[in-house]
Amino acid sequence: MKEGEQSTVLHTCALRKESNSAFDQKFVVDHLVEEIDVNAFDALAIPGGFKDYDYYMDAYDPVFLNLIQRFNDQNKWIASVCVGALTEAKSGVLHPKNGTTYSSYRNELVSYGVNILDQPIVVDQHMITSCGPYTATEVAFKLLEKLTHKENTKKVRN
Repeated sequence: MKEGEQSTVLHTCALRKESNSAFDQKFVVDHLVEEIDVNAFDALAIPGGFKDYDYYMDAYDPVFLNLIQRFNDQNKWIASVCVGALTEAKSGVLHPKNGTTYSSYRNELVSYGVNILDQPIVVDQHMITSCGPYTATEVAFKLLEKLTHKENTKKVRN
């Protein structure tokens, strides 16, 4: 079912065409990170992940960090959920902005020059960070509002 003004299209990307999640779900993505033309997209959303399942191996890959920098260079929205903020920070785009992440990783975020705010979701310029997996839906709505408008987001939320 389609909702809202239907102007927003979701595309997925990863370093490999097929990936398995921490819960052993298989994902086939639309694009490889190296193929992304930043000019063709309005925003980048970065999920969080688990250290024990090699999340950081992909999240900290130089090819992905470069993609984040290219979105930032064009002042496009970059949203992250939970520890996805660490990827934003490692790429350098959160320095010296406000942000948040999962509580046990906040010191690492500070080490990248981020000013931690004790809020579930932090918006600073064109960056959105959040403090845990439970914020994912609200981050999605906040990003949708930034890309469209409040009325569209309200319609989709309802």
